[in-house]
Amino acid sequence: MNILNRRVKFYFLSFLKHDFKASITVFFVALPLCLGISLASGAPVYSGLLSGIIGGLVVTLISNSHISVSGPAAGLTAICAAAITELGTIDIFFLSVAIAGILQILLGVLKLGGFTHFIPSTVIKGMLAAIGIILISKQVPFLLGYDQADFWTKELFNVISFSNAFEHVKNIYHHTSKGAIVIALSSLGLLILWKRTMAKRIPFLPTSFVVVLFGILAAILFNEFVPALALTPSQFVNVPDNMFSQIKLPDYHSMLSNAAIWKNALIICIVASLETLLSIEAVDKIDPYNRITPQNRELIAQGSGNFLSGILGGLPITAVIVRSSANAEAGARTKLSGFFHGIWLLLFVFLLASLINLIPYCVLAVILIRTGYNLAKPKMIRSVYKLGREQFMPFIVTVIAILFTDLLIGVGIGVAYAGYYMFKNTYKAGFTLAKRTEGHITHYHFHMAINVSFINKKRLKDELEKIPDYSVVHIDAEHSVYIDYDVSEVINEFKAKAHHKHIELKLSGIPDVETIGMH
Repeated sequence: MNILNRRVKFYFLSFLKHDFKASITVFFVALPLCLGISLASGAPVYSGLLSGIIGGLVVTLISNSHISVSGPAAGLTAICAAAITELGTIDIFFLSVAIAGILQILLGVLKLGGFTHFIPSTVIKGMLAAIGIILISKQVPFLLGYDQADFWTKELFNVISFSNAFEHVKNIYHHTSKGAIVIALSSLGLLILWKRTMAKRIPFLPTSFVVVLFGILAAILFNEFVPALALTPSQFVNVPDNMFSQIKLPDYHSMLSNAAIWKNALIICIVASLETLLSIEAVDKIDPYNRITPQNRELIAQGSGNFLSGILGGLPITAVIVRSSANAEAGARTKLSGFFHGIWLLLFVFLLASLINLIPYCVLAVILIRTGYNLAKPKMIRSVYKLGREQFMPFIVTVIAILFTDLLIGVGIGVAYAGYYMFKNTYKAGFTLAKRTEGHITHYHFHMAINVSFINKKRLKDELEKIPDYSVVHIDAEHSVYIDYDVSEVINEFKAKAHHKHIELKLSGIPDVETIGMH
């Protein structure tokens, strides 16, 4: 009872001193991102807001992470847009989100949260960079004021293919707006300037909130005083008065008849889990109390959120590094900050939803361009390049493969390419060979590695075959922990040949195995 009272007191004092202020900061970061991610995903605005609310109220309660904040993720926008197009209707897409949540819960229950460690970090960086490039490319029509960007919904190279480019070029010309271009460029300039100068001086005021506020004021001024630059109603966010009356529940009848639902659910599950686990790993490093988030518990929390989000018509949820880092920088100490940011989103949607309709799409596009840039920073690409060919090639292959195919195939190609380098290095690393000559006799010293696998079998066999008659050979495996049966078999086969070739053979630490002939 005493421990419980102390914990309640800690949370209460922490909320008053730290978490209340942090929750408001995160709310200002989350609101434009929820709207922008809905826009980039080709989903209704309510979907992003709903997933932000669920990420704050539901995921936070189940998760054991104290300062991470969950909601719709920019890293999934390209996947969502492609999935909605492929599946045909938004309600079938929501079914994929719900199934992805169930798959995440299973991963957590089966304690498979560590699967991310088997994917090379350069492939993960390549995946995020490709998502960033696609995210930026999708915002170009909205920067121009184009309000019918239906062709901008699949992979990057789909949008610049001949059929799409020429089919829609006249449409783009008629739907662009000078006012949107001016607001977008001004907002982009403000974003860069504020980030470089005022962001550190006024840390409690998020850059995204400042940019959105500027965009709203500019649009109002243009509509009132500069008719030539006025925006049309279709160039503003459109949230209905009763947002939740627009919710579309999943179409359960399609679950067993449409394989694409399961394919997209698997993609959402893998990428959402990757983004979540990478985010909490980064957030744990900036936790002032050095608390470690259990990975499997986090997957169960995120899966529960995604299941509920899919059922109610929301976008996929992940732990989001942008919100989480803003939460940490604002001084958050407990999960109350993340929970209350969800409450502020809920209250805003119910009480002040009409204010959302004042936000121009072109301003949200600017915020998403910044998000995409953070995913594909030139600085990060240069740092991977400096690591050398073996790190950079899997990275760039992953990026190109995702841009030309889709995310799941692209990551698979990247992992396969990284596996090729691993195989090549393992092939070389099984042993070292030293030669010296005494008189007319050559001495060969094979020093076996700590672990020698079947991959090393061919190279060892080739080297042993080259050894001339009347040589001295020492195969030393005293310090080896594991030697594969195939390798031991090659050495024991050579023992019989060495006798006939008058080779003096010394074996250290090599187990005797029965050689099995093929008949």
